[in-house]
Amino acid sequence: MDSTLEVIDQFNGAFNRHDVDAIMALMTEDCVFENTFPAPDGERYVGQAAVRGFWERLFAASPDAVFEAEAVVACDEYAIHRWRYRWGGDSPDAGHVRGVDIFRVRDGKVAEKLSYVKG
Repeated sequence: MDSTLEVIDQFNGAFNRHDVDAIMALMTEDCVFENTFPAPDGERYVGQAAVRGFWERLFAASPDAVFEAEAVVACDEYAIHRWRYRWGGDSPDAGHVRGVDIFRVRDGKVAEKLSYVKG
């Protein structure tokens, strides 16, 4: 079984490649993802189909977006990932936000990804 940090590292790599198939292969069938938008609580997606649909829409809308890890720490099945999310490349519309994800890993796969952003 992969360690929690190894799973998160694989997940982040797949995310930055915009590889939805690889992302979903690293998520459980009953996975949960909570987005940072809309305020105050974000949207909640449950299950492979719903979460896959969100990633596909995100990458279609932001084809050059990347997450830069600032820090990742793990304790048992939980990991906290502090990040900077950048979009727009070098364009005048480029931007970024900073935030954290709280992951729960079960049986070598991401079961929950709860995202929070500084605002």
